[in-house]
Amino acid sequence: MDGESSVYVVDDDTALQDSLRLLFESVRLPMQAFASCEEFLESYDGSSRGCVLLDLRLPGMSGLDLQRELHRRGARLRIIMLTGHGDVGSAVEALRAGAIDYLQKPFSPQELLDRVQSALADTDREAVRDAAKTRAASDLARLTPRERQVLVALARGERNAQIARRLGISRKTVEFHRSRLMQKTAVGSLAELIRLAVLAGVDRDVEAGRRRRA
Repeated sequence: MDGESSVYVVDDDTALQDSLRLLFESVRLPMQAFASCEEFLESYDGSSRGCVLLDLRLPGMSGLDLQRELHRRGARLRIIMLTGHGDVGSAVEALRAGAIDYLQKPFSPQELLDRVQSALADTDREAVRDAAKTRAASDLARLTPRERQVLVALARGERNAQIARRLGISRKTVEFHRSRLMQKTAVGSLAELIRLAVLAGVDRDVEAGRRRRA
């Protein structure tokens, strides 16, 4: 497995695997098939993104067992449970444990395809958000301790004069640090700077400061 968003079919029904492969090839979606949960885990490396079509009842580890294990590992995968048994209780358990959908066999190929494509679009959006967070953290890692203090204050909504009083520096110095923040992060406005701070988790510093003052 690699970091590309893909469809992973975990089902011991080889005929179903073949039909799904043809379905996904028709819309150019990459697919990998596994006959058991254990086989899937042997290939899983933690970086995989995409959608897992997971049979609820499998020999050995069950679909629910695999779902719990993937949750324990922090997997970035969307799970759609498949079953031919109409087990409502297990469906509810799967959904409560984080599965995004539940389909009973036989299902409509188009319905399945629509749900898979929606799940993959969701993982792609998540990948974009993660990349933005990584870039934001990298940008803010170059800040000096004082610049970070000023950024946290700006994220709290404080004005330059308030920041100057609280940090014991001049307003002109605050303006200098603010200018440096804009330069180092290559943003064009205060709103963009605050958005960058939130992406990088500076909002957690803000909340910690609020708790200390409470």
